[in-house]
Amino acid sequence: MKNLLKIQQKLIPQVIELMERRYAILRQISLSEPIGRRTLSNILDISERVIRSETEFLKEQGLIDVAVSGMTITIEGNKLLDELKDVMDDIMGLSTLQDKVKSKLGIKKVLLVPGSFDSNDSLIKDVARCGSEYFLSILKDGDIVSITGGSTMLEFANSIKTDKRYPDVTVIPARGSMGKEVEMQSNSIVAITSKKLHSNYKLLNIPDELGEEAIKTLSQEPEIKNTLEFIQKTDVLVFGIGKADEMAKRRRIPEDKFHEIISKGAVGEAFGHYFNEEGEIVYKLNTVGIDLETFKNVKESIAVFAGKRKANALIALSNINKNIVLITDEESAQAILEQ
Repeated sequence: MKNLLKIQQKLIPQVIELMERRYAILRQISLSEPIGRRTLSNILDISERVIRSETEFLKEQGLIDVAVSGMTITIEGNKLLDELKDVMDDIMGLSTLQDKVKSKLGIKKVLLVPGSFDSNDSLIKDVARCGSEYFLSILKDGDIVSITGGSTMLEFANSIKTDKRYPDVTVIPARGSMGKEVEMQSNSIVAITSKKLHSNYKLLNIPDELGEEAIKTLSQEPEIKNTLEFIQKTDVLVFGIGKADEMAKRRRIPEDKFHEIISKGAVGEAFGHYFNEEGEIVYKLNTVGIDLETFKNVKESIAVFAGKRKANALIALSNINKNIVLITDEESAQAILEQ
């Protein structure tokens, strides 16, 4: 099929253009359902007239449903999206881009979704779904899975879809609690993930950042100690990428420390460590949870992020550990190559 489409691309390029447009429309409906024509037109920057014509065609083919509340994708539409994904990735140049980013960073694997998160923030759902599909493809019975917090990880957890049960898998928070938004804390995300997998889970009921003495004391509490021991045995780590300045503000770091971190060239933060573009640690916090040594020894590390502003942070992290599978959007991948 790929060869046939490549021939068509040379002989009848307008066929491929039409296919790409209809694929983009169907994919966006899947991400944003229910969605109206005008909103769809604005997101994809395609005229309402063309959107009306194309969605009528998709409806006639039984790929979408149209109601007062908006358009939704059918089971048949979702099935077609899945079947077309690899072919469209190849046609749209994503396969080549994945290889280029993987080669530049020297990491294990790169998986991309087409489009730009910065232009279309609903794309985070597609990035998260891609991450959850890869996660399920490598998950094995008996694995210990650690997950960090944040909005991207919440999308990741919500996008997990499987009928398989994993009674021997244990899901745990990679970090302590941070921030006031409970639903985005790692404990909440662990609970959602575990429910989707029908697995075991453990919580880490402790703030992420504490004084050294407090950490020593609380770490001896039986339940916390047990969870921390599990973290050290992590088989699969799923985490988001944090920009240094954004994470410092989220942690409410004092102004003088904030300026110290930024003045030392910090571009990213992971597991309580702030690092520069070369991956050198420039500042370390007293935090609870997974540390850099454990991170380097984890069998499967899955980094999920969207947005080109985080490209530098990912590059820095790849200088610390090459055993990373990166899931992101097309424009962020281009930004990585341009650095």
